[in-house]
Amino acid sequence: MQPVKIVDLFAGPGGMDVAAEKLGVPTVGIEWDSDACKTRRAAGLDTVPGDVRQYGPADFPDADVLAGGPPCQTFTVAGSGAGRKALDDVLEFVERMTARDDREKIANDLAKLDDERTGLVLEPLRWILEALDVRKKPYEAIILEQVPAVLPVWEAYARALRNEGYSVDHGPLLTEAYGVPQTRKRAVLIARRGEHDVKLPEPTHRSYRKGVPRDAGDADLEPWSTMGEVIKRGTPFEVISNYGTGGDPKLRGRRSSTQPSATVTGKIFRNRVVSPEGAELDRFSYSEAGRLQTFPADYPWSGRDIGQQIGNAVPPRLAVHVLSAAFGWQLPGEALLKKLDRWHDVPAQAASTADGSVLVGA
Repeated sequence: MQPVKIVDLFAGPGGMDVAAEKLGVPTVGIEWDSDACKTRRAAGLDTVPGDVRQYGPADFPDADVLAGGPPCQTFTVAGSGAGRKALDDVLEFVERMTARDDREKIANDLAKLDDERTGLVLEPLRWILEALDVRKKPYEAIILEQVPAVLPVWEAYARALRNEGYSVDHGPLLTEAYGVPQTRKRAVLIARRGEHDVKLPEPTHRSYRKGVPRDAGDADLEPWSTMGEVIKRGTPFEVISNYGTGGDPKLRGRRSSTQPSATVTGKIFRNRVVSPEGAELDRFSYSEAGRLQTFPADYPWSGRDIGQQIGNAVPPRLAVHVLSAAFGWQLPGEALLKKLDRWHDVPAQAASTADGSVLVGA
């Protein structure tokens, strides 16, 4: 398929949109966080500031692709029953929504949930159903991504989408298996309308395992990428995790520049960076932290809490693979992926697609 435009819900600072624009597909992102909106505007991304619940498909009539990474904090609560209960609530609402229960009653019941964020994971489904039932113009492709705990929700989405005429695939993806210099697991769902054999993208790189040499494993796959390859400091370094340890220094994770980064979170700037001999080095800059997520080196991070913006984003390199799979395009080549290195070198208005063609005015 050749997409016309992507509407990106919960768009953040632009991870999915950076990938799409480099593929030559225009985007518009809805984002409530004012700081993420500042970054998006500085990058020149089309942005609607606000709550996705206040909008719908009719507000974006030319968009034929829906993407989104809704918050999921309420049903990933560790060590309590709150997370399980919220997940059960979400799965029940998926059934009610796809059965076309009364929309107003569903909205009223959602408002009664203990935490309003629980209902946000249902917003993409609301948009999908409204595009089908109200706009009468279904989305041709759908791309959703979140942390692995959301997989039961994506399974419910998949059942619903298949009943609505979509081919669907979903599951966990390892970011380092797509050339991202970071070990991070994401739950991804892709769907395309019609009788297609939609499949999640095949890995291009080996997965990282502690203690296993980089050159070990499947010879048909590239070695995993390292921090040192994207953060070119000229000398080796080590990263020491400085959070999530309860204050016990023995529990602090440690990765060298010859390894992928650990999962980048909103606390990335708390990590110490040291020489192999233990000397303190400069902590990561905004650009360096962004590069661990495969954002362009010159991406214009703006506003406050940039660590959180970076940590919450989908890695653009992974997104290129996911979008290409969703659209039925061939595997993105290295020449295209290299365009992610710089934001301003290649205009979004004339970027090559995965099949080598050029879309002008995208």
